[in-house]
Amino acid sequence: MAIHKLDIGEFDEIDYHLIAIHTSLEDYRLAYFINQKLLINLGKSKDEVHIQIKGGATEFSRFYYDDNENNIEWNLIQNINEVIQQNEETTHDLFSDTIIKMATKVYLLPEFKKADYFLKIENSNDTINVSKIKQILNTIDEISTAYTIDTDQIKSKNNLIF
Repeated sequence: MAIHKLDIGEFDEIDYHLIAIHTSLEDYRLAYFINQKLLINLGKSKDEVHIQIKGGATEFSRFYYDDNENNIEWNLIQNINEVIQQNEETTHDLFSDTIIKMATKVYLLPEFKKADYFLKIENSNDTINVSKIKQILNTIDEISTAYTIDTDQIKSKNNLIF
């Protein structure tokens, strides 16, 4: 009888590339420009990225394309969103029973607060040139800058599991 051992390190491998994008575009317009330049077909995903924080829960928009020919999955994910918290105060004065709504910014990857979007490229056989993709993204006029992120710098890697 053979004994099979699993190495925990096998599950900790990072098999994706991440490109940060700085732009003021809405997500659907950014997806449109990326589709034109990279010749892919990003579409709005019904499965948004859910993040739970102590103030509540939020969802980040996600555009997805599965390139079966090249075995590549493309995800365009929003990095910044807001959580609206309601605080109900019960004081007995002029402003009693007021509901205060506070909006708090929430980041998918808090260590990269300046990035507006992330392009996550999952490729199991490393056939793509990420630096070429980054160069193409930087040719889009509406993108201020796009750069690759070293996956070792990411502290909140669990937020990228979807």
